[in-house]
Amino acid sequence: MTSSKPLFILFYLILSIPSIVFGQIPQVPAQLEFADLTISITPQARREIQLDVDAQYRNPSYFKVKQDRVNLFMPIVERELRAVGVPEDLKYLVIQESGLIGDAVSTSNAVGFWQFKQGTAEEVGLRVDGQVDERKSIAASTRGAATYLKKHNGVLNNWMTALVSYQMGLGGAKAYFGNQYSGKKTIEVDRNTHWYFKKYLAHKIAYEGQIGYFASNQQLSEVQIQGPSTFAALAKRFGVSEDHLKEYNKWAVSGKIPAGNHTLYLIKDGKLPVEPTVQKSTGTTPKTTSTASTTKASPSYKQANSYPRISGNTTKANEPNQITVNDLEGVQAAKSASPGRFAEQIGMKEKKFRKLNDLQEEESVEPGKYYYTEKKKTSAEVATHIVQPGESLWSISQKYGIRLATLKSKNRIRKDSELKPGMVLNLQEPRKRGESIPIIQVEDAKPTQQTRIETQAPPVQETSTPSQRIEKEQEVEKPSSTPRYHTVSQGETLFSISRKYSVTVDQLKSWNKIGSNNLISIGQKLIILNP
Repeated sequence: MTSSKPLFILFYLILSIPSIVFGQIPQVPAQLEFADLTISITPQARREIQLDVDAQYRNPSYFKVKQDRVNLFMPIVERELRAVGVPEDLKYLVIQESGLIGDAVSTSNAVGFWQFKQGTAEEVGLRVDGQVDERKSIAASTRGAATYLKKHNGVLNNWMTALVSYQMGLGGAKAYFGNQYSGKKTIEVDRNTHWYFKKYLAHKIAYEGQIGYFASNQQLSEVQIQGPSTFAALAKRFGVSEDHLKEYNKWAVSGKIPAGNHTLYLIKDGKLPVEPTVQKSTGTTPKTTSTASTTKASPSYKQANSYPRISGNTTKANEPNQITVNDLEGVQAAKSASPGRFAEQIGMKEKKFRKLNDLQEEESVEPGKYYYTEKKKTSAEVATHIVQPGESLWSISQKYGIRLATLKSKNRIRKDSELKPGMVLNLQEPRKRGESIPIIQVEDAKPTQQTRIETQAPPVQETSTPSQRIEKEQEVEKPSSTPRYHTVSQGETLFSISRKYSVTVDQLKSWNKIGSNNLISIGQKLIILNP
């Protein structure tokens, strides 16, 4: 009779392979260094952050692909941060914002590696037009983000609050933090610390010990070229495929290299990282954090426009297993349909689909809206929501990925008829028995609306990101005075005109109904509303 010991050893080794290759999930420490700060973390906050760290490791194949992107792009990110004088620790923020997907787009049209809206991109010196979009260039967009962060740190005098200002704008950060952290070098992170910084810490902890661990021995090269040219010609010149060049040079919007000097990106061996096959809905589909702003904001950084946060392959958002909605598996409806018909299209039973999305049988699926294909959460990432005109309890629950029954229970509110614009709804903590719901006066529903406190309600946390970014301190309320007019002269751009009148590009576009192409003509009269 042969010994079973060798078989046992072989079986043990097979079981051990995933842990050997993948490594142990890093644990959140009680203290760590960030930039020039010492961060201590309370036990409760450590548990909260650990959940986000664990989520990064949930799917080994997806983590491997993401790690390959980190290995490709991070040397350039580090170099550009150093050149501007920003601590290299801020490099993990780009993973949080886009997962290092160069053409990531949020629901608020924030674009690229660092998730810039067009107006903010232009304000930090990035070129965004019909030929070039530097938000999709890793070096250029990192320079822009570093410029943005350094400017804010110069005002806030603290890299933690400067990092949070990337999400809520300089004005929002100043209002939220005041001067309590200015010049402070030791910070305690607890349950009340801004969620965006805790999310950042999760990314730092998840990736800082892993950089280089899954290196695929590929190197992203930068080559200076002179346009105009085509990808076909450049592919022959550098011995790679056209698809390869298109994959790493999405900054060339038209698919061609325009006149002038440009940086071309390519991998030396010409091989593209392989994307993993996403399995059917099993609960193990990878989640990405984005951001996307992922996602998230109007020029005034209203939290209402920050969600839902969409990540993943947004070009195929109408197909199942392609995107995440608030870090949950989801799908976007392409056209109106009944819940049963839509559920059939995405390979799910109608009863389950309606339950996941709190839909009644008679309700229809609306085109353009996002729906969940896994169970929604019992609390949102942010603490509160300001009710906007026209919103319902259901639409708010879908916006944040929180179960409808939970939302009602937390706020002791049962019917849409009880909702009033300006109500501050709790999305995390249950409202105490007998506690009235604060109301903040809001203007009519417009993307750039301003809010002001009408009662002695507690301050409401605003969230948004440069995924949505026009700096909040530049926001101006719609004036009651007579507007001015500016006649466009030769050589003027929206950006130069916005600087002249101390307004933002997005405000000019909104006031004058200018489309995404930013086209203005000589002699055109633009409305300028006074601050």
